[in-house]
Amino acid sequence: MDNGKRAIFLDQEEIPKAWYNIQADLPEPLPPPLDPSTLEPVNPEKLLRVFARELVLQEVSRERYISIPEEVMEAYRWLPRPTPLMRARKLEEYLKTPARIYYKWEGTNPAGSHKPNTALAQAYYNSKQGIENLTTETGAGQWGSALAMSAAYFGLSVRVYMVSASYHQKPGRKTMMETWGAKCFASPSNETNYGRELLKKDPDNPGSLGIAITEAVEDAVTHDNTRYSLGSVLNHVLMHQTIIGQEVEKQLQMVDEVPDVLVGNIGGGSNFGGFSLPFMGKKLKGKLDAKFVACESSAVPHTTKGKYTYDFGDTGHMTPLLKMLTLGSDYRNPPIHAGGLRYHGMSPIISYLINSNLMESYAFSQTSIFEAATIFAKTEGIIPAPESAHEIRYVIDEAIRCRKENKEEVIVFNNSGHGLLDLSAYQLYNAGKLENWEPTSINYPDIVH
Repeated sequence: MDNGKRAIFLDQEEIPKAWYNIQADLPEPLPPPLDPSTLEPVNPEKLLRVFARELVLQEVSRERYISIPEEVMEAYRWLPRPTPLMRARKLEEYLKTPARIYYKWEGTNPAGSHKPNTALAQAYYNSKQGIENLTTETGAGQWGSALAMSAAYFGLSVRVYMVSASYHQKPGRKTMMETWGAKCFASPSNETNYGRELLKKDPDNPGSLGIAITEAVEDAVTHDNTRYSLGSVLNHVLMHQTIIGQEVEKQLQMVDEVPDVLVGNIGGGSNFGGFSLPFMGKKLKGKLDAKFVACESSAVPHTTKGKYTYDFGDTGHMTPLLKMLTLGSDYRNPPIHAGGLRYHGMSPIISYLINSNLMESYAFSQTSIFEAATIFAKTEGIIPAPESAHEIRYVIDEAIRCRKENKEEVIVFNNSGHGLLDLSAYQLYNAGKLENWEPTSINYPDIVH
């Protein structure tokens, strides 16, 4: 349907009042996290020294909807939410495709990505519990920025361990975090025992999300009145992000559209999960026949080449074991510019859905995604984050296929953030100097049979 609209807006009164928990609708319970010392399901009480109590309860909940506290709703209005759903008309014209392309634009808030949807919730629950200090990791800096902003909103302090390669590639993100009051360290760092150990072995270690997670957890458990916040992967994080998909449902209904293809990028799984899981709930109930496509980097092919097994969520082996698609916790991630995708594993929820053939996944090279991002910028005006460029690559390829087959499809994707602090990568691409990376050696874990 050609409804003539470029942007589809909701009123603030239409912000969803509850997060959707897909665990209530999965065909079977997710495999539980395991205690690595016993290989038995981890006791949630053990997690209370790491996470705020309410977040631990949400992690294991199978309640379908969890009400959003009014304090978090007020923070969402402040961002502000809802965000627009955009029709990519100029991109459609450029590709000469009969497909109708829509994207949820999550780069409109001060932090510039989807990350505040869970950062504000996590900061609130920690503040409510009386916690004063937070620690976290960040890849490209989007999560660290979001948590720094959210902690300032709720009056908390933050220490952020930023993957070293991104720390040096994206100095603007560090400046944002520090302006909001956070302290930011290149990871591996000299702030933790684990970081010092790695730097002693390799002073030029580019870091990874797995390493940064270990440092942030070590920091949290060795300091009083401090808890750790995670920006992706875990069940409660994806649940907080479902505010995205629920808004998209309402916006598509406003223009009488039903999605044929839902697309997003995957680093740990938070933005694609939040965008797609409300629709997946309908698919599981037989109310939607759509294709779900997750896009990753061919340099970190955690779902296209990963093994579905139990593995540590961090490189230093401080976390419980999670059943997920993984390249192994010691996988050495190449320094691609999509820092948010440089993670060895994947959300247990997304891993389960891909392994169950309810979702598909594809991997793309660094130069191919920047080619797609440049086309998108020239047609839609938005310079996307390198992470978001991965799904844009798939969307362009799918739209061209529709043109060749003269097939109408409604393609919807989550444009999860802007790339205005990634311009050094665009500069390299424009100069023909951007490198592609192939996977380093993969040592698949064999922890639990």
